[in-house]
Amino acid sequence: MSDSALRDHFSAMARNSAWSNHRLLTACEQLTDEEFAQKRTSFFPSIQLTLNHNLIVDHIYMADMIGKGRQNVGIEGDVPFPKASDLKRAQEEFDISLIEFCDGLSPEDLDRVISITWRTGDTSQEPIRLVLSHLFVHQIHHRGQAHAMLAGTQVPPPQLDEFFLNYDSPRRQGELFTQ
Repeated sequence: MSDSALRDHFSAMARNSAWSNHRLLTACEQLTDEEFAQKRTSFFPSIQLTLNHNLIVDHIYMADMIGKGRQNVGIEGDVPFPKASDLKRAQEEFDISLIEFCDGLSPEDLDRVISITWRTGDTSQEPIRLVLSHLFVHQIHHRGQAHAMLAGTQVPPPQLDEFFLNYDSPRRQGELFTQ
């Protein structure tokens, strides 16, 4: 895959992530605050914890990629956004920055190696292309968990896999992040 094709792929993945987050969090806004925070069966035991975790990790990896450093993320606690509506706004802000970041990647950026210091104290050297790949897989993984938990409520979980194919374009017509 050429570097421009990889950049275009990451840009498309960033838009897909933003679209999926928007759809999922719009559905979550239909829950009461109590339902959003209610204990459920999953790795993170609530929709609230799971989706806050996703945003926190998004910020951590972005801080690593732009050289800000994960210790300077500025998000406190496991649930910085207890309400779905506040989390949705914060996630959309991040998603716009991720789209801009991916759209601006050069071939040199894709190969640039960054140093990541993990919670264990270990440090690894990772190219941006792998960090972005990991970031998107991480997001999809936890959105799927939140989607499954949402299925256990009165709110129907939204379709999240109608983004890339031309066949699906009529179903997402006019939605945010689809252009």
